[in-house]
Amino acid sequence: MRIVAQRVSRASVTIDGKVKSAIGPGMMILLGVEEADNEEDVEWLCAKLSKLRIFSDENDAMNLDINQIGGSFLVVSQFTLHAMTKKGNRPSFIRAARPEQAIPLYELFVKRLHEVSGREVLTGEFGAMMDVELVNDGPVTIIIDSKNKE
Repeated sequence: MRIVAQRVSRASVTIDGKVKSAIGPGMMILLGVEEADNEEDVEWLCAKLSKLRIFSDENDAMNLDINQIGGSFLVVSQFTLHAMTKKGNRPSFIRAARPEQAIPLYELFVKRLHEVSGREVLTGEFGAMMDVELVNDGPVTIIIDSKNKE
């Protein structure tokens, strides 16, 4: 499981011209599920994200987690995070999980992130064409892959 976590001052997802979800300060999470992923990857990432200290304290140092700033999560599925680009110019997505595997893991990720963090977790819509807008605060962007825990 691969995520891109961005510290945002605000973010939103629009589908067919209608805003589906919007948050103020918090984290925008792009989530890519690959074939080798399972519930263990979900648990590890949710624990990591709920305690990730990427928010600024009174001294402008990144010492605070999402709970300490009262922030929210916005999670958007993005299979393109598993693009392979070694050969040619057209990306291959062969490692990305098929919907029958990816959807349950995506839904579990959203549920567990809320349970573990105690924060609001809003979403896009799995498989939909979405317009994603965000204001990256910092900018702070972190890439985490559950297959690279060390």
